[in-house]
Amino acid sequence: MTEKQQKATAYWKENLKYLVILLTIWFLVSYGAGIIFKDALNNIRIGGFKLGFWFAQQGSIYVFVVLIFVYVRLMNKLDKKYGYDED
Repeated sequence: MTEKQQKATAYWKENLKYLVILLTIWFLVSYGAGIIFKDALNNIRIGGFKLGFWFAQQGSIYVFVVLIFVYVRLMNKLDKKYGYDED
């Protein structure tokens, strides 16, 4: 395997690691907080709404948008680390 292929393989493995972590967070927030842990979270109220209900209706969407920005930032750092950035 050439050095270029090793670099590309390391880049891809790190990218997959980021994807797995971020998708796990997204799953836990959307499915876990909105469905599985709903009853426990509903004991907490924010702005008059039950927290489990809030996660099911709005919270998971907010978290998903934040995760998109986190992924972009991580990928920009990864591109610079492996020399794939355009700057």
